Amino acid sequence: MSRIAYVNGRYLPHRRAAVHVEDRGYQFADGVYEVIAVRGGGLVDEEPHLDRLDRSLAELRIAPPMGRGALKVILREVMRRNLVRDGMIYLQVSRGVAPRDHSFPARARPALVVTARHKQPPAGAAVEQGVGVVTVEDIRWKRCDIKSVSLLPNVLAKQDALDAGAFDAWMVGADGRITEGSASNAWIITKGREVITRPPSQEILDGVTRRAVKALARQEGLSYVERAFSVAEAKSATEAFLTSTSARILPVTRIDDVRLGDGKPGPLTRKLLRLYADYERRAERAAAE
Repeated sequence: MSRIAYVNGRYLPHRRAAVHVEDRGYQFADGVYEVIAVRGGGLVDEEPHLDRLDRSLAELRIAPPMGRGALKVILREVMRRNLVRDGMIYLQVSRGVAPRDHSFPARARPALVVTARHKQPPAGAAVEQGVGVVTVEDIRWKRCDIKSVSLLPNVLAKQDALDAGAFDAWMVGADGRITEGSASNAWIITKGREVITRPPSQEILDGVTRRAVKALARQEGLSYVERAFSVAEAKSATEAFLTSTSARILPVTRIDDVRLGDGKPGPLTRKLLRLYADYERRAERAAAE
């Protein structure tokens, strides 16, 4: 079956889906996006994702392309037409089409694109054995809290990781502290069993999966701390993991050339994996009701 995309009011075969050459998302990266996981036909954390979309749009002074109710209808129709029960929904909103000029256009209408595809979570080996990350300089702009489509520094960081045989790159600020991954949030667990991740600020994206794991850790009475941590502290941690919509929770067992603990996912990381799997199953049950 051919894939179907939604583009500005039309459902089109994926091969024919296109935006105008003067769409400001293409010309200036003047737009935002969201990625929502689909599990068992249900959208995981749909409301938090759409809340963050609204926030990103507001920060860039882009009007929403439509009301939330109408957008939800489109998301489900794109899922239905692509027969996606386990995968991802991608939605992107740009400021719209206008003659190329840096200033905001007076009359452009926001442009909306929605796609869906089948996608399985990371392979079992990655979850069972953990993955490696490398540290790279954080060269991004100063508003990383906005989920902008301007992702070139993230692309370069991810490629650096792949070239080094690692899964992801953890970016390091000028102060020597880790901000986040190229497409994930970074976490460590100390010898004192503290679960640590960086607090929300303009230096990181407040990940929706990050928020869910934060809530799960607190519900379980784990010692959860939000603070920045250095590369040296990360390398001395007993456990580490990353979180994202696509990767869920993925154990990190190596940072650069340093093996963490015994080189295997630790007990607290495995516990959080189980808790998050239960959390996703609740989304599946809700979709089935």
